[in-house]
Amino acid sequence: MKKKEVHEKRISLESKSHNLQQEWDKVMLARNLGRPKGRYYIENIFNNFIELHGDRYYADDETIIGGIGKIGEHTVTFIVQNKGTNLQENIKRHFGMSYPESYRKANRLMKQAEKFRRPIVCLIDTPGAYCGVEAEVRGQSEAIASTLKQMFCLRVPIISGIIGEGAGSGALTLAIADRVFMQQNAIYSILSPEAFASILWKDVNRKNEALAKMKVTAKELLEDNIIDDILLEPNGGAHKDPEGAASILQQYIITQLNILKQQSPDKLIENRYNRYRVYGLYREEIKCEEVKGMWSRKR
Repeated sequence: MKKKEVHEKRISLESKSHNLQQEWDKVMLARNLGRPKGRYYIENIFNNFIELHGDRYYADDETIIGGIGKIGEHTVTFIVQNKGTNLQENIKRHFGMSYPESYRKANRLMKQAEKFRRPIVCLIDTPGAYCGVEAEVRGQSEAIASTLKQMFCLRVPIISGIIGEGAGSGALTLAIADRVFMQQNAIYSILSPEAFASILWKDVNRKNEALAKMKVTAKELLEDNIIDDILLEPNGGAHKDPEGAASILQQYIITQLNILKQQSPDKLIENRYNRYRVYGLYREEIKCEEVKGMWSRKR
């Protein structure tokens, strides 16, 4: 290989490495410990909120906070995933990874919201559902599946948003909604980049490469119609101005509730179902001549 070619290849690799690092910076921003957590938003966008505890089966998992509150003129049920702001809080809340008790609590509160015709607001911030033995013994998969099924059938408006990290079934379980938004610097994916690299290449160190293939940013997911809206954050990120981020979130939720409350329950369910039926739909135009050629070759 000539010296010039070596130089060009080095420049190309350095550029690629820089771009991958920039992508990883977005993940670190979404995971920033200073970023406003679920509890902060509850205290700053809802008035007269009352927290409700327990799943009525086993225990109360603090990873998900749920209850009733008022936002603008709307009384709503809120269901919020809550990471900690320091190591001690994160250990207590399993670093945002919910046990089945959390999902059963969420399911219970959703049924209550439907009974009293209250809209539901879900805020998502989790690296995934807890995958330990004890969670599986207590029915993690059943709890997730039941909550997913329940959300498709609820006859009240549902708004869900990713406020930090949204990964795996732990995030999707609260994302079956009529409006799904992401904050500007949030991420949303089927699993964490580290897990993706570990499963696909058996090498967690290739997490940057995995991230480039996953398309986890708000801009990318809006382009793919996975989400409806992006909420801009204050300069530098939500952690630089939590009050500003809370104000933007509050106004968005009020606006969407005003719109969704105009729709009938049957229309809400129909639109919600149709929305998720086309998730992952891929279209590719092929000329008739190409199709005929493929058919001839197969025969």
